Amino acid sequence: MTIFIAIYVTVVGLLFGSFFNVVGLRVPVGESVVHPPSRCGNCGTRLGAKDMVPVFSYMFSKGKCRHCGIKFSPIYPLFEAATGILFLWMFLRFGLTGAAGLGLVLVSLCVIVTVADLKYMLIPNKVLLFFAPILIVLRLAFMDAPWWHYGLGGLFGGGLILLIVLLTQGGMGMGDVKLFALCGFVLGIGPAVLAFMLACALGTIVGVLLISFKIVQRRQPVPFGPWLALGTLIAYLYGTQIIGGYFSLIG
Repeated sequence: MTIFIAIYVTVVGLLFGSFFNVVGLRVPVGESVVHPPSRCGNCGTRLGAKDMVPVFSYMFSKGKCRHCGIKFSPIYPLFEAATGILFLWMFLRFGLTGAAGLGLVLVSLCVIVTVADLKYMLIPNKVLLFFAPILIVLRLAFMDAPWWHYGLGGLFGGGLILLIVLLTQGGMGMGDVKLFALCGFVLGIGPAVLAFMLACALGTIVGVLLISFKIVQRRQPVPFGPWLALGTLIAYLYGTQIIGGYFSLIG
């Protein structure tokens, strides 16, 4: 039975991932997520059902429009696959529990803001405002620590990024502040600290690699939201184990 649920969760994740791409690409520029229907950005041909099967349509068409031959961005299948994998991961980690449900909503937020931040270097308020009440209610409904633990996480997340914004005069944006305040509330204080450390480490490593391979310039601004999102998901999935393992090593 578990394998069938796992397959179902993965398929649902792939389908939602396709929709999250649309949300992340359209909402920041004020476009509707339902109109106009998906179409080729070059020739304007409306995409049919066979063009919109997550991941597989991209593979079978070799990443090109069937009508004009222009190449589609690999961002579409990448985030479709990532969403499917993350949905499956949450199920395998937590099973059919409230923690898994909260995790799926958190994945949804993280995927959308990552797409938007990578494309436009912007984390839309509309997306944060949509997810904030859902995540807050779910977190309060499925607490495994005192409520103040999550409150401190939110204060830490938002306060720390706000301090960085003020000190760097624009090194990060207010979207990062609001995103990590919300993520910090979901995580709680300990995992929120871990998430920030992971975000900094992963962002630094990838940033150095991008500069080394001359993919980006040394002073070219890069979005930090995706790293906050990734750090948050790792901390949500394994924060307790990582923190416990760290203290056992130094204890």
